[in-house]
Amino acid sequence: MAKPVTIAQARVVLDDPHACTDSGDVLTVFGALFDTLVKRDAGGCYAPLLATSWTISPDARTFTFRLREGVRFHNGDAFDSAAVKFSLERMARPDMGATLGAPGVYAQYLAGLNVTCPDAHTVTVVLAEPMADLFDVLVAGNMVSPRAIEAAGDDLAARAVGTGPYRLESYIAGEEIRLAAVPGHFDGPVANPSLRYVRGATRDQRLALFRQGAADVANGLETAEQQALRGEAGVTVVDYLAPTAIILMFNAAKGPGADSRVRRALNLGIDREALVRDVLDGAGQPLHGFVSPVHFGADPEAPGFRQDRKEARLLLAEAGHASGVTFNIYCPTRLPDEAQALVKALEAQLADLGVRFVVHLEADRTLYANQVRLKQIHDICVFDSSPMSVFRVLYEKVDSRIRGSWWEGYANPAVEALIDRARRTPDDAAREAIFRECYRRLQDDPPWLYLYNHRRGIALKGAHSGWAMRRDGVLDVRCLPALA
Repeated sequence: MAKPVTIAQARVVLDDPHACTDSGDVLTVFGALFDTLVKRDAGGCYAPLLATSWTISPDARTFTFRLREGVRFHNGDAFDSAAVKFSLERMARPDMGATLGAPGVYAQYLAGLNVTCPDAHTVTVVLAEPMADLFDVLVAGNMVSPRAIEAAGDDLAARAVGTGPYRLESYIAGEEIRLAAVPGHFDGPVANPSLRYVRGATRDQRLALFRQGAADVANGLETAEQQALRGEAGVTVVDYLAPTAIILMFNAAKGPGADSRVRRALNLGIDREALVRDVLDGAGQPLHGFVSPVHFGADPEAPGFRQDRKEARLLLAEAGHASGVTFNIYCPTRLPDEAQALVKALEAQLADLGVRFVVHLEADRTLYANQVRLKQIHDICVFDSSPMSVFRVLYEKVDSRIRGSWWEGYANPAVEALIDRARRTPDDAAREAIFRECYRRLQDDPPWLYLYNHRRGIALKGAHSGWAMRRDGVLDVRCLPALA
């Protein structure tokens, strides 16, 4: 048997196939084991995968999918409309998709759905409410074998039965995952017949594994590790944007952040390029809106925030803070790991505007997320916004009528009217124009202090000119070049 291609990453875990996660280390394994009805293509649009075609009703409530025929799960079960119905109804359960204290993430969008199976290869999904961006959820909707799930109980390895290009061979929790390619997979052959994920908890450990020849791929590298490898013969290093937005979330219900002039003043008062340089050692990109520039609906022509301290002072004075303002800031010790250094750098930048921070640290990241969900963030908190979906970000964090898990008191009726229009607009170009208007309005009246996106790096053994990371920042092992 050929030597497996070894991938070193920070976490080596199997999760439930319908867990809602932004962990690239989990998602790369999901993408190997499971297929979804649709996939994102290289340009960020949606393309067929297990569904070969679809129709969407004008009111964006009814979606009919024609399914690929002849596909089987790794246990031999046939993939058919009954499996799709089972998978979607499982995703829609309120006990599924929980993440960091937020229960039933997918249930927010799928609760009340009605799935019917006109025949073995046709599925019709009727939503309780219009949602033109349903594919933003379906792209995470791993299709599972009903028989395998029902027999697995609490055994995560036994749940890992999909139709993906790799099947699970072995799993040692936290240490190693081994996968073997499935012959004749419908999405085309993969270049590497077997994969092995191993844990390199730190960037230095992943770099060491790669340099020792114990890993063929090292992911999640930062500037120093990338620089250490660049120029070495037989090594490809690729820098990529992580689309998760690093932000400070204002308490927009009470305190100084309830005033839109204060929120805009802080956005005008900071130097994002200096933050990237001083806090991230250059491994980042300034963020000027509520989503990253690679999100569908981000407006590439919208002007960014140019630092304007004069205007920031005027806005603070108009809001009654000419002599200064103090924020009680809630800060985790990790995720983002640089949170404490970030807060210190921001306070230094804003000091001459009279802005002061009283820092409340929290070492328990799950407790921290739960407090954010409960709206207990003091005046402002350090946070990351991860969904690769403009609609989900708006729904879960911005819409005051929903009051989602990560909504912190912000309200903008004009944006909410645009959200309603978008969810009823199946045409992609028309909906993108609506989201771009949301983007601009959320620059004029920002709910958060927009900071930056991280830049990360990945190293591959060999010379692979033109290879690029997927735009969502997740390693797609289907597209890996031959590394063995």
